[in-house]
Amino acid sequence: MYYTEMALWTWTLSILSCFCFTLSKNEELKYFQSATELNHLTVDNDTGRVYLGAVNALYHLTENMEELEFVETGPKKDNKKCTPPIDENQCKEAVMTDNYNKLLLLNKADKAIVVCGSLFKGICAIRNLENITKVVHYVDSSGEKSFVASNDENVWTVGLITSLNNDRVLFVGKGNGPNDNGIIISTRQLYESDGKDIFEMYTDSAAVKSAYHSSSTQQFVAVFEYKNYVYFIFNQQEKQPVNNRTLIARLCKDDAHYYSYFEMDLGCKDDDGAYDHCHSAYVTTPGEELAKSMAQQQQTVDTLLDDKVLLALFSKNASKNFPCGSEHLPYLLGSKNGVIEKPVLQKEGMNLTAVTVTVENGHTVAFLGTSDGKILKVFLSSSATEYSSLTVELNKPIKKDLVVDKTQENLYVMTTDKVYRLPVQDCHKYSDCEKCAQAKDPYCGWCVREGRCTKRADCETADKENHWLWSPSGTCMTIISADPQNMSRRTPAKVELTVSPLPTLTDSDRLLCTFGETIHYAQLKEGVVICDPPDLIPPTPKGQDHVSVPLQLTFEKENIFFASHTYPFYDCEEAKNLFENQPCYSCASNRWNCQWDWKRHICEESSSKQDVIKQNMEEECPQFLNPSPPIIPMEYQTMVYFEGRHLAYYQDKKFVVGNSQFEFEAPVDEPDEGKFSFMSKEFSYSANETLQLNLSIRTDKVKIDSKLMVTLYNCSYGRSDCSLCLAADPDYKCVWCEEDGKPSKCVYEKLCHAPPTDTCPHPEITHIEPKTGPLSGGILLTIMGSNLGIKAEDVKNITVVDQECLFKEEFYSVSTRIVCQVGKMTEPKQGQIEVDINGKLGKSPSDVKFTYQEPHPSGISPERGPQAGGTTLTITGTNLATGSKKDVHVLVGSEPCNVTEFGDKIVCITGPHSKVEDVDVRVHYGDTASSIPGKFSYRENPTVTKFLPVNSFSSGGRNITVTGTGFDIIQRFSLVVYAERPEAGKQNLQRFDGKLVTNLSATTVVFSSPPILEDPENYNITTIILMDHYHLVVKNESHSFAYVADPTFENFTDGVKKQVNKLIHAKGSNLNKAMTIDEAQAFVGDEPCNIKTLTEKDLYCEPPEVQPQPKKRQKRDTINNLPEFIVKFGLREWILGRVEYDTRVSDIPLNLILPLVLIPMVAIIIISIICYRRKSQQAEREYEKIKSQLEGLEESVRDRCKKEFTDLMIEMEDQTNDINEAGIPVLDYKTYTDRVFFLPSKDGEKDVMITGKLDIPEARRQTVEQALNQFSNLLNSKSFLINFIHTLESQREFSARAKVYFASLLTVALHGKLEYYTDIMRTLFLELMEQYVVAKNPKLMLRRSETVVERMLSNWMSICLYQYLKDNAGEPLYKLFKAIKHQVEKGPVDAILKKAKYTLNDTGLLGDDVEYTQLTVNVYVQDGGTDSIPVKVLNCDTISQVKEKIIDQVYRNLPCSQWPKADSVVLEWRPGSTAQILSDLDLTSQKDGRWKRINTLMHYNVRDGATLILSKMGISQQPEDNQQDVPGERHALLEDENKVWHLVRPVDEIDEGKSKRGSMKEKERTKAITEIYLTRLLSVKGTLQQFVDNFFHSVLNSNHVVPPAVKYFFDFLDEQAEKHDIKDEDTIHIWKTNSLPLRFWVNILKNPHFIFDVHVHEVVDASLSVIAQTFMDACTRTEHKLSRDSPSNKLLYAKEISNYKKMVEDYYKGIRQMVPVSDQDMNTHLAEISRAHTDSLNTLVALHQLYQYTNKYYDEIINALEEDPAAQKMQLAFRLQQIAAALENKVTDL
Repeated sequence: MYYTEMALWTWTLSILSCFCFTLSKNEELKYFQSATELNHLTVDNDTGRVYLGAVNALYHLTENMEELEFVETGPKKDNKKCTPPIDENQCKEAVMTDNYNKLLLLNKADKAIVVCGSLFKGICAIRNLENITKVVHYVDSSGEKSFVASNDENVWTVGLITSLNNDRVLFVGKGNGPNDNGIIISTRQLYESDGKDIFEMYTDSAAVKSAYHSSSTQQFVAVFEYKNYVYFIFNQQEKQPVNNRTLIARLCKDDAHYYSYFEMDLGCKDDDGAYDHCHSAYVTTPGEELAKSMAQQQQTVDTLLDDKVLLALFSKNASKNFPCGSEHLPYLLGSKNGVIEKPVLQKEGMNLTAVTVTVENGHTVAFLGTSDGKILKVFLSSSATEYSSLTVELNKPIKKDLVVDKTQENLYVMTTDKVYRLPVQDCHKYSDCEKCAQAKDPYCGWCVREGRCTKRADCETADKENHWLWSPSGTCMTIISADPQNMSRRTPAKVELTVSPLPTLTDSDRLLCTFGETIHYAQLKEGVVICDPPDLIPPTPKGQDHVSVPLQLTFEKENIFFASHTYPFYDCEEAKNLFENQPCYSCASNRWNCQWDWKRHICEESSSKQDVIKQNMEEECPQFLNPSPPIIPMEYQTMVYFEGRHLAYYQDKKFVVGNSQFEFEAPVDEPDEGKFSFMSKEFSYSANETLQLNLSIRTDKVKIDSKLMVTLYNCSYGRSDCSLCLAADPDYKCVWCEEDGKPSKCVYEKLCHAPPTDTCPHPEITHIEPKTGPLSGGILLTIMGSNLGIKAEDVKNITVVDQECLFKEEFYSVSTRIVCQVGKMTEPKQGQIEVDINGKLGKSPSDVKFTYQEPHPSGISPERGPQAGGTTLTITGTNLATGSKKDVHVLVGSEPCNVTEFGDKIVCITGPHSKVEDVDVRVHYGDTASSIPGKFSYRENPTVTKFLPVNSFSSGGRNITVTGTGFDIIQRFSLVVYAERPEAGKQNLQRFDGKLVTNLSATTVVFSSPPILEDPENYNITTIILMDHYHLVVKNESHSFAYVADPTFENFTDGVKKQVNKLIHAKGSNLNKAMTIDEAQAFVGDEPCNIKTLTEKDLYCEPPEVQPQPKKRQKRDTINNLPEFIVKFGLREWILGRVEYDTRVSDIPLNLILPLVLIPMVAIIIISIICYRRKSQQAEREYEKIKSQLEGLEESVRDRCKKEFTDLMIEMEDQTNDINEAGIPVLDYKTYTDRVFFLPSKDGEKDVMITGKLDIPEARRQTVEQALNQFSNLLNSKSFLINFIHTLESQREFSARAKVYFASLLTVALHGKLEYYTDIMRTLFLELMEQYVVAKNPKLMLRRSETVVERMLSNWMSICLYQYLKDNAGEPLYKLFKAIKHQVEKGPVDAILKKAKYTLNDTGLLGDDVEYTQLTVNVYVQDGGTDSIPVKVLNCDTISQVKEKIIDQVYRNLPCSQWPKADSVVLEWRPGSTAQILSDLDLTSQKDGRWKRINTLMHYNVRDGATLILSKMGISQQPEDNQQDVPGERHALLEDENKVWHLVRPVDEIDEGKSKRGSMKEKERTKAITEIYLTRLLSVKGTLQQFVDNFFHSVLNSNHVVPPAVKYFFDFLDEQAEKHDIKDEDTIHIWKTNSLPLRFWVNILKNPHFIFDVHVHEVVDASLSVIAQTFMDACTRTEHKLSRDSPSNKLLYAKEISNYKKMVEDYYKGIRQMVPVSDQDMNTHLAEISRAHTDSLNTLVALHQLYQYTNKYYDEIINALEEDPAAQKMQLAFRLQQIAAALENKVTDL
C-alpha cells in the first residue's frame, strides 16, 4: 500500500566514509558549559529563552546563553529495579543514582514545561515555564501508571504535546529498556479528568506494548504531528536473525484506542546496500524552490507548498486505506512494503547525528550535525549541495537537539557538555563580491549599493534590479568591455566602460573612477560608465610593450566598491624590441596601434603621416631573408647568399652581418641588385650535430630586419662508421674519409684530402639479443654491430642457424641494428647469424651464436591467490630463459600476469579476476603457448571479522591480532596508517607503515602497530591492511581501529624509589587506555619486574627478590650503582628513576590472605594436638614423632596456601574474558522439547517420541493416521480429556513415571492448541488446589510431580520460557557452563574417580596434590588441511582426555552433536621421523600387581610443542582386547583381571584391611590433610562467582523482561490464595517456588544439554549440582543453621545465600506489581507459539502413544464416559469405540 494523502515527503541523508571537509573557521565560538552531560535542548520561540535538560540538572538561559535559573535534579537514591517512592527499608539496593533528562517539552498554552528524568522509573514533573524552580505537579506514589519515560540512560524517549478533544495530551515513544514497563508508545493525560491522574494513560488501551518475547529492541528518533496524524520514527534491531530496520509509525491523533496504529519500513538504500539506522529526523514546510523540484506532474505547486517534507531519511509515499474515522482492526498493523529511497547526500568517515531545516527567501537549507563535532550546511534544491562546514568541537558528537532560535538567525548546537550559539550565516565574513559568490551560501548575496555580503533582508535596495546578487548564482558586477580597448600612453583619452549586470542607478548614486593614482567623477550615459584617463601613467616594465593600470569604480558615498578592471596603455617605443633582429616587424605586427618610421628608424603611435609602415603592413619592412645555403658545415668557410627587400632608402649603404654568440662579424657584398653575400668563418662547435645561428644586419649602427637563420652542422657527430656517414642527409655532403696515417672518419667533403669512399666495408655483427629462442620461432631477434646498411632496403637477407629470419623494417636503425623474426626449427640446434647487406655478407663471430631450444614450464607456486590479484607467481621448468623478457607473456586464465623476473624461473604478479574459480596458466613465447600442468585458483578476497585489541598508543608497538578468513592465500602483509587533519583534506595525508609480526594461520594474523603522530585525537585515522593487491580497512560494524595519545608517568620523587622489596608503585594517567597487564613490561635494571596491577592511574609490579645490577649502558650515570626502573609500553620506554632495595631483615608475610587461612588451620591443628595428648596413652616417643609430623604438615600447609592463593588471583584476572558469547549453540525448539519432555524417560534417546518412528505396517498407515486425527479431535473435547485423565490417575498401577510420560505426550498432542491445553491445566489445577486446601496442607501442593497436572505445568513453563531462555537467560547460563568446564579442565581430572582439582563439589575434589604441567601440542587433523591447531592439554591427562580436548578445540565451530567420539579417533604422536599411536592402555602401561595405571602424556614423555595427528579409526586400527576404549566402558573381565587407576590409586581390599587395624589417629591426620585441599573450593567459587551472579540476575530480575507466562501464572496463584483465604505468605512463596524456580530453572541448570548442544561431563555436572542446590536454597524461606558439620556446598555459599534470597523475594514482589497479563494477551502469545512450532513436533507419534493408555484402560475409560452426563450427550464413548476399531483393525460391536 502507498501513502498518498499524507503528502509527507522524505528526503534521504545518509552516511558513508570519505575524507572531504571544508576548512573550519578559526574563531572562538560562544558557548554555555554544563557541569554534567547535556541531554536535551528546547527553545521558547515566543520569548527566545533556552531550556536545557542535563544529567542531574535543568538550566534556564537567555537567548544569549546567560544563566537565569538552575535546578538540581539529582543524584538521588534509587535503583532501577525498585518501585518509587524509594523506601530504604524496602529497597536496600538503592544507591545515589544520576538523573538523566529524558523529556523536555514546552506546554506554552499552560505556561508550563514537562520534565521527565530517568530516576524513579521515568516519572515526570510539570514546572513553571517562567520559573523552572517552581514545581507545578510531581507525584511519585501513583505506581506504574505514572511511569512515562525510560529509566535507562541509553534508551531514547521522544514526546509531543498536542491537542486532543479540546485537551492537551502528551504522546510518548520510548524503547523498552531492561527495567522498563514494556510500554513502547502511549498517550498521557496532562490534566486530571474522569478520575485519571496527570501522566496516566489517556485510555487503558492508549498504548503499544512490547511482548516479553520480542526478539527486537527499539530506539526512538522522532515524533511529530501532521494534520490529524501523529508519526513516530524509530530504529528497530532484530536479534534473530540480526537485522536493523528503521520504521515510521502513524496514528490518528484522536484514536484513543490505537486501532489506527500502522507502521512500515522507512528505508534508505543505494547501490552499495542499505543504510539501516536513522540518527535524526526533521519535518518542515519546504521552500518554494525545493517544492517545485520535488513536485510530481499531476500536482500543482500551490498544493505542494501546503505539504511537509521529512528530512533525514527516505522519500515520498503513504496510505489512504485507513483514514481517520474509518473502521480499524483491533490490533496493530504493519506493512511489508515500506518506503525505500536513494540517498541524496552521502558523507564518509562520520555519522550524521542531527538535522534541522530553515527556509530563506524560498530556498531550503539543512543544518546537519556530525559525530566528529561539525555542523554541515546543505542547500536543498533539485539536489543536496554541501556548501560549508564548521568545526564546533572536534571529535565531540553533535547531539540531535539542533534548534534554530525564534528569529531564525541563530542555531543552538549541543555537544556533550556545551551549547553553542552559531549564526546561521556568515555573510559578513566575505569581504568582496567574488568571495561572497564563491561561498554559494543561499542566505547571502552581494549588496551592490552597500558594498558588502548580506542577507537579502539586510540590503536596503535589494528589491531594485541587480542591487542584491544572490551568492549561489555566482554572479558579480563585471566590466565586460571598454571603448577604446587600449590606448597609447602618450595620447590618453576618456574610456567608456560596459558593466554587467548593471544595477539601476539614479542621479544620487554618483560614481568615482579611480584610474591608477587619479580619482575623477565618472559619467553615466545610456548604460555606459565614462572615465577620464589617469594624470600619471606608470612606466612600462622592461621586456614588455604595455603597462596595465588598475581602474576601480566606487560610489562616492562611503566610497563603496562597484566594479574594477585593468586597462592597458601601450608603448610603441618598447614594441620594436619584441623580436630579435627585427625592429620593424616587431612594431608593425604588434597588436597595438603603432607604425614604423623607417627613415627615422623609430616605432611611434599611428598617425596620418605617409611614407611609414602602418600596423599590419609588416611585410613591407626593409628586410634580409632566404639565406643560401641554409646549412653550412663547421670548420669550413662558406659563402652564404641571401636576398634583400624594400631597401630603396638604404642604397649605397654598407651592411655588416654578425652574430654575438660566436663574436662573428663580416662585410656584406652585393654582387647583383637585391642579391647579397658574405663569407662565414670556420665555426667550431662539438656539443651537438647541428646548431641554429641567427644573423643580424647593421648599417650606420642601426639594425635592419634580418630573417637570416642558418644551421651549422658537424658530419663527425654521431657517425662512427662508414654506413652511418653515408646515410647522412645528402645536403650535408658528408663523406667517409680514409687518409693515410689518420683514422677513418666522417667529414665534410671538402675537408677530406683523399678520394672519398663510395662503398663501405663488410658488415660486422658484435652481439645479439636474445641468444635463445623457441623451436616454433616467432620471437624478435635484435642483431647489433656496424656497417649494417645505410637504409632498410640495403638488408637483402638474414639467416639464423641456417634458417631465414624475417626482416622487421620498422625496427631498423641505420648501420647499427637489424631486427628480424626468427623462423621455426624442427629440433634444438645452435648456430651463427649471417646478414647480406647489398651483396656483402657479414657473419657473427664464433662466440655470438643463437640457440633453438624448447621451454618446458612444469609448475607454479603458489597455486592460489586472492581475486584482487597481487600474488607473486613463480613458474618453474626447464629452458625457461628462452627468448627475452619482452617475448614472454603469461596469462592466468584470461588475465595477464606482469612478468617481473625472467631467467631460469619466471616470476610474475597476477592481476585482478572477476570471479572465484580455477584457471589455466599459460606461458607464451612469441607465437607459442605452453600450458602448465595444474591450475591456479582464484579465491575469495580475505575478510576481517574481528581485531583485538581495538586501539594502540600513538608510540605504537602493540600487537594487533586480526581475525578473519583467507589469510593463507596472501603472501605479503603490511599495515599502513593514514592520518589527516579534518580541515586539510587529502593534500595533508600522512602515511605510517607498520610491520607484520607473524602470520599465524588462515584466520589469524598479527601486526605491530606503527608509531604515528603524538596527538592522534586531532586527526582522522584510517588503518589499512595491505594484502598483496587487496586493501582492507581495519574496522567492523561498530568501530574502527583507533589510536590514542601516549600515557604519562610521574617520575619518582628525588629520582629514587626506596624500599621496593615488596612492590614498586608507578603513577601516571591513561595507563590502561590502550594497554593490558599482559602486554606491559617493566624492568629493574636488566631484570623484569612482574606487573601485578595496571589501572588508569597506577601500575604495581613485583621486583626481583635481589637488587639487580644496572644496565651496562647506565653504569656511568647511575648514582651509587642503583638500577633504573623502566616501563615499556610497545615501542616506547619511560625511565621513572632509580630503585633502592631495603637491606634490613624483612619478615614479609607470604600474602594478605595467608594469615586468614593459615592461623585458623594452625589453631585447629594445635587443638587436635591437645586433644590427642589428652587421649593418647602412648609413650613420649610416639608423641615426639607425631609432633614432628605436624610441624612438617604446618610447613606444607603454608606452601600449599600460597600456591592456591596465587592460582586464585591468576584465575580472577584471566577468567572473565575467556567465554566467547558469539556462538551459543541453542537447540531448536523440537530438540529442546524432546530432551526436556522425554530424555529422562526409561528409553532415553531411543524413546519413540525422540526418534519419531511409528511401527505401523505401510498398508494400514493411512487408516491409522486418519484414526489418530479423529482421536486428536476427541482429545479436544474437554469432557473427554478430563474424564480420560481422572480415569488414568485413579488406576493404582498408573505410576508416577507413567503420569510424567503421559503429561508430556499430552503436551505434544495438544501443542497445536496451547490455549486449550492451558484451560485444561487450569481446570485440573483448581481441582488439585481444592484437594490440598480441604486437607489443610496447601504447602505440599506442587512439591512433587505426583499428578498429571503438575507435570503439565512443568511442560507449560518449558514451552512458554523457551524464547526467553534463548534471548535472555541462555547467554549467562551458557557462559556459566563454559566457565565451569574451562575451570575444571585447567587442572587434573581423575578419569576413574571422576574427581577434579578445581571443582565446587567436595565429594568430587581431588584430594592429592598431583604434579602436572600445561602443554601446548600442535595437532594436525587427517584430511583437515595443512595448518596445525594449537591445543592446551596437561601432561597428566589420559589419552582419552587429550582426545576430548583436541576434539573440543578442532570442532569448536560445529555443534557438539556433530563431533566425533573420542573412541572413534586415533591419536598419533610423531616425535621425529617415527610415529607412535597413543592409547589409554597398551603393553607399555605401568603395572603394580593387579593394578594397571592408565597411560598419560607424561607416560609417553610427550613434551610441550609436540606434534600430534588426529585421524579417524579404521578397521585395522581397532585395538586388541578393546584396550582403546574409555576406562569406564571396559568389559568386566578386564576390570577383574587388572584394576586400573589414573591419578589417585584407590584403597583396595588388602589396604582396607590394614587400614582397619591402623590407629584412629592416623585417620584423623589423613582427614586434616584432606581438609586442607578444601581451600580449592573457595578458589573455584571465587573464580566463578561473577558467572553465577549473572545467571541468578538474569532469571530473578523482575525489572528486566519477565515472560508473560510467569506473570500470568503467579497472578493465578495469588488469585486462588485470595479466593481460598490463604494469607500465609510462606504458602504462596512455596507455590511460586515450586512452579517456576524448582520446576523449571533447577532442571535447566542441572541439565544444560536440554537447551544447548553440549556434552556435560560428570565433573562439570558435580559443580552444576552445587549451584543448583544453592539456587534451591535461595528459593526457600527456611533459615539454614550452619555448623562445622554442614555440607561444604552450603558453607561455600553461606555468605551469598542471603543476597540470593532477597533477589527471589524482590522478584516475586516485582512480578506482583507488574501490569496484569490478560487472558486475551496470554492466548495470543500461546497461539503464536503453536503456530511457530507445532509442525516440527511428532504429534502423530504422541497421539499413537496416548492411545496405548486408552487401549490399556479401555473398559475403565468407556465406563467413565458412559457415566458422565455431558459425555453421554456428546456420544464420546461411541466416538472412542469407533477410533479403537479403526486403530486395532476390528469391527466395533456397536
